[in-house]
Amino acid sequence: MSVPVMTRDQASAAVKAAVAERDAIQANLLELDSSFGKQLLAGAELTGTTKRRWDATSVTLGTLWQVFEAYSAVVDQSAEAAGRHLGPRELAAISGLLAGRSVQLASGPAPLAGRDLADPGREDLTMATAVARMRGAFSAVTEVVSAAEHVWTEVAGRLDAVGAELARATPLAATLGDETLTGNLTAAQGKLARLRDTLNSDPLALWQPDGTVDTSGADRLAERVTAMACRADELARLRDEAHQRVAEVTTAAATARSAREDAVAARQQAAVKIAAGALPPPLPDMADLSGRLADLGALLADGRWTRLASELDLLERELATATAGFKAAERAVVAAMAKRDELRGLLGAYKAKAARLGGAEDSGLAQHYDRARDLLWTAPCDLAAAEAAVAAYQQAVLGVQP
Repeated sequence: MSVPVMTRDQASAAVKAAVAERDAIQANLLELDSSFGKQLLAGAELTGTTKRRWDATSVTLGTLWQVFEAYSAVVDQSAEAAGRHLGPRELAAISGLLAGRSVQLASGPAPLAGRDLADPGREDLTMATAVARMRGAFSAVTEVVSAAEHVWTEVAGRLDAVGAELARATPLAATLGDETLTGNLTAAQGKLARLRDTLNSDPLALWQPDGTVDTSGADRLAERVTAMACRADELARLRDEAHQRVAEVTTAAATARSAREDAVAARQQAAVKIAAGALPPPLPDMADLSGRLADLGALLADGRWTRLASELDLLERELATATAGFKAAERAVVAAMAKRDELRGLLGAYKAKAARLGGAEDSGLAQHYDRARDLLWTAPCDLAAAEAAVAAYQQAVLGVQP
């Protein structure tokens, strides 16, 4: 079918536009060919969904380049013709190349049963049809390539982070003697290897219909490995601090015993001077900790860090509570002694006041004074009765008229 012949201006503009379009198409094809996703798919031993899709896509990509080469050859021919004197013959040639069925593709003969006798085994396309066909093929190829690249981008970083944490925690766990933790880390290594294999050989298995990446497997593994690494760090910290903590608990036990001895001694001394009602009750015996302290050494030697830490925490709490109780008892004893001395001083001060008020010969005052003094200087002193007697003497002195 003949096509209208262009004018010189039309031909020059059409050739220029065709060259520009061809160059843009070529640049995009080259970028696609060198893209990470395409290199990944073309260079990997693919399996599963990715293999099926890439096998079909690679055929489409090959056809795309075939069409482009035939199309580009036509553009070159039109540009060469435009470079010469644009006479009627050149204008007719350019018009035929750019508007006619000038792009010839070797399609191969159709099956014999459906083949036309005159089938030349090729397909003739217009430039516009060739561009439309390349555009459709380009879209199909980039969809697959971009999906694979997106999966890699989303998942590879997660797996690298998991691998780095495993590489740090695994040798640390091997020194801690925790078989459960070591076994869990080994299982995580296996899971990581399987996820990496999926990423490398079948990345599109992780591509979702809604255009997102399924990172759930990598995310769950990351959570488990993080927990295992924290556990390894905790055990390592316990191990590194174990000797110091055992020594501190041993010291705390000695401190508790000393605090009890001081409290008992103070109470014994005060019991001679102060009646029992004003003193704290006798202190209970302190449990023998020698066995439990010896067990700490055994746990330390066996590397049973979790059990050791639990026992250390329990002992630390018990000893802290006991020591605080012993010290409180000693303070209560000291306070009772101080209270007796305070009442003695108060009694003396009010006796002096009574003398200034002229009550030195007052028999009533004398009786109050003698009672309070007898109570305060009697051992053991009934502190409550003495306090009441001193208060009574105070009131009596305050009632004296000068």
